[in-house]
Amino acid sequence: MRRDHRYWFTALAVVVACTGEESGSDELAVDVVAADTVVMETTLGRIVIELDNERAPVSVENFLLHVRSGFYDGVVFHRIESGFVAQVGEVDTEGRKRISPVFPIENEAANGLHNLRGTVAMARGGDPHSATSQFFFNLVDNAKLDYTASTATGWGYAVFGRVIEGLSVMDSIARVPTVRRRTYPHFPTEPPVITRAYIMTEQH
Repeated sequence: MRRDHRYWFTALAVVVACTGEESGSDELAVDVVAADTVVMETTLGRIVIELDNERAPVSVENFLLHVRSGFYDGVVFHRIESGFVAQVGEVDTEGRKRISPVFPIENEAANGLHNLRGTVAMARGGDPHSATSQFFFNLVDNAKLDYTASTATGWGYAVFGRVIEGLSVMDSIARVPTVRRRTYPHFPTEPPVITRAYIMTEQH
């Protein structure tokens, strides 16, 4: 039986506390309807993400709950594959694995959004509906990650937003050298850190 994710989102929302340097040349021609804008301050610069609550409401709500709770503050990019993706949302600066407080969410990859350069998508395991806290930045157009069918091999990865400022920062992250570890085969030698993540409209 599928868990009622709305209940767990509401429960987490009760216990968590709410917490322009680059120009239009950094924008992408991607059809995404803005709902909320999240700022991620990293050790390599600032990235601003515009979220699509209309076409990825479950993914966006999940993402915002992690942002509001401070879950992403102090996590590192643990997977960097130049020419593919930069993934974050699980490992802290001490190398410890953070466990998300919410149940896995439904896969929304069939929402019509594509894994184009600069878009942001939910990471997951082998189960199509296993995404929790991890997400990734598409460093290039990754059509092979798009939804094709509701099958084990066709579900794809759900895009829920796009970078509207900080593409150059994303590219700097992509250039960080990596080493192979048993658990993380593309772990950066000097992991970039999300020092702080917050919702722009809630910043005081």
